Amino acid sequence: MQIEGAVALVTGANGGIGKYYVESLLKAGAAQVYAGARNPSALDNLVAIDSQRVIPISLDITNEQSVIAAAEKCKDVNLLINNAGIGLLKGFISAPDLSGARAEIEVNYFGTLAMCRAFAPVLKANGGGAIVNMLSILGKVNFPMNASYSASKAAGIMMTQGVRAELAAQNTLVVGVMPGTVDTKGSKNFPPPKVSPEVVAQEALQAVIDEIEDVYPGEQAKEMAAQLLKDPKALEKMMATMLPG
Repeated sequence: MQIEGAVALVTGANGGIGKYYVESLLKAGAAQVYAGARNPSALDNLVAIDSQRVIPISLDITNEQSVIAAAEKCKDVNLLINNAGIGLLKGFISAPDLSGARAEIEVNYFGTLAMCRAFAPVLKANGGGAIVNMLSILGKVNFPMNASYSASKAAGIMMTQGVRAELAAQNTLVVGVMPGTVDTKGSKNFPPPKVSPEVVAQEALQAVIDEIEDVYPGEQAKEMAAQLLKDPKALEKMMATMLPG
């Protein structure tokens, strides 16, 4: 599909990557962009870019009624970008309890799945369209400093593959975006290399245009993806040296 003329919805639009998705969609000629956030007032800066095309909506992807309401309101969407996510930098054993792991699963897996389920019939009615799921290369190899986040993204990767299979018959493209470290506030203490959020958004949208199902934005993600094909155990052992404090 083409981005020009598309009607998109971006979840977590107020986050570190979300605003770049909105901006990239506008630059690419999207007809309208629904920008979702728990607090729509946090989207004022995005709306100010183009108040005619950027429509703020209240959306909590962990709340079933909120997701249903969004699907009812945004019936013209043909491009769903599941960008909302959280990473709490917790280990499996070193974490004080399971609250962080549960929160990451709730947002990164169940919330994203809920959006896919709610918007699948919307996309079908509009010709098929596309879903973009923001995942992570850490869903393919565990990063002990952010261990439960890695697990939630692994669940997201499996979910993306399954949703892709189920929606193929309705001509819905499902793209999995798996960057490495993205240069946002949340990664300020992480060492380079980092990929800019703008590049992540641009490569993801280009994947939609080119009908590429799996995309690895940035140098780090591409190198890690190659290592996973060549010697996955070596990469696992290298990552295992980076333990939570």
